[in-house]
Amino acid sequence: MAHPEGPGYPSPASVPAPAGWRDIQPDLSGEPYVFAAGEPPAGVSPFAVIREDEGVTVILTRADADEAGLAYDYVAARITLRVGSALTDVGLTALFSRTLAEAGISCNVIAGLAHDHLFVDWDQAARALTLLGAL
Repeated sequence: MAHPEGPGYPSPASVPAPAGWRDIQPDLSGEPYVFAAGEPPAGVSPFAVIREDEGVTVILTRADADEAGLAYDYVAARITLRVGSALTDVGLTALFSRTLAEAGISCNVIAGLAHDHLFVDWDQAARALTLLGAL
């Protein structure tokens, strides 16, 4: 990917992280989550619904998916970053994704208006939480 250069276009390394990111306050949900295909079942309140050209993905607790009979193959831990940030902030996603990638932990991110939510392999949750807490 080409990066613009010249006046007004700082290099990525020169963009400072906001001071408030010193403690990103990762918070691990106690329930496992899954990604399933299809519209949310009646009576189920999913964490997120993502509508792509190829179809609908629902992210919900494993208990809700099991109760609704939904198929899934990835069980994830949800880690919410309680740090205050804006959707326009530069570098927060890169900071935590790089940290987890260097440790061999996959990370799927959903950004809300209030917080970023990371989904990592359920078996890697404690390790991810430790790494994120050290940032």
